[in-house]
Amino acid sequence: MRITGISTHVVGTPWRNLTYVQVHTDEGITGVGETRMLGRTDALLGYLREAETNHLAGSDPFAVEDLVRRMKYGDYGRAGEIVMSGIACVEMACWDIKGKALGVPVWQLLGGKVTDRVKAYANGWYTVERTPEAFHKAAAKVVERGYRALKLDPFGTGHFELDHAETLHSISLVEAVRDAIGPEAELLVEMHGRFSPATAVRIAGELERFHPSWLEEPVPPENLKALAKVADKTPLPIATGERIHDRIEFRELFESQAADIIQPDVGHIGGIGETRKLAATAETHYVLIAPHNVGGSVLTAASLQLAGCTPNFKILEHFNDFADAEIKKVVKGAPQVVDGYFQLSHEPGLGVELDTDAAAEFPQQQARFDLWAEGWEKRDPTGGRGE
Repeated sequence: MRITGISTHVVGTPWRNLTYVQVHTDEGITGVGETRMLGRTDALLGYLREAETNHLAGSDPFAVEDLVRRMKYGDYGRAGEIVMSGIACVEMACWDIKGKALGVPVWQLLGGKVTDRVKAYANGWYTVERTPEAFHKAAAKVVERGYRALKLDPFGTGHFELDHAETLHSISLVEAVRDAIGPEAELLVEMHGRFSPATAVRIAGELERFHPSWLEEPVPPENLKALAKVADKTPLPIATGERIHDRIEFRELFESQAADIIQPDVGHIGGIGETRKLAATAETHYVLIAPHNVGGSVLTAASLQLAGCTPNFKILEHFNDFADAEIKKVVKGAPQVVDGYFQLSHEPGLGVELDTDAAAEFPQQQARFDLWAEGWEKRDPTGGRGE
């Protein structure tokens, strides 16, 4: 079997573009992969056009390791977010092809399952007014939908510092959410790399009484000593890693012991195999994995294949029940959350198919997501800027 070419499909919403890549073969089997880029979708498409000629056409889709190695190192320049995301799309699609050809799900090819279901947490649910009343009502709907975990960033446009009044307001939002979901549901707090270590530590102390399962990216991700400073001064678990695009770059993070949960994005770090290797390394450091998953249903399906065979897998993020829920129709067999969990698929490959006709109903947009803009949580790129 040989790869004959690829086709790309961009599904657009005002705040995110989802890029789907189909890899075609001379035996009529097509695989699909997906990623979500912020502000770099056209650059990704350009890279994939070059990669099709330089690396993909004529390659064996079963030889996933060799294909990833050639795409990562065969152009000599250091692979960053765009290249690793392109690799991820193609790599997922190759696993999909391999599973379909052999008649087994991808998790079976990666060592077999360790679980039948994977806990989900909801994100994208708080696209409401930034008041305790609105957050309480929205959070209640999440648990009514069956979720047993959710995540929020309550900190507005906070950057490095957070003054006393804004701190009180942000904490009031968390308090409202905890009250809405009760003591048993998991509450995850996102900081989006906003704060200085001193501010992060101060806020962590305020949050302890709400028992969050983690603090995510309390400081900007580039300075691991700053992260370690926060980790040393709070008993709350620290999660980070969505903006690291090469598993080798996690080495220093593991050595620092500053993170309790890592959050690689399967669509940015080179795909399923690269994330599986990273998860195994994390296990040797007693670190859990909870992949960043802000994409659509193919990326969710790929992340679930990883979850099924990974002993230290904690939980999987899910946007598409609350943000842009209509885009689920572009993928046949889209994974669904039932009573707070995804069930592991037993279908061959990734267990999903891209509906290109449905995808065409959501053309690419000039999507923007600016975390420093007022009202960013509503995920409306025109909100608050008068555009």
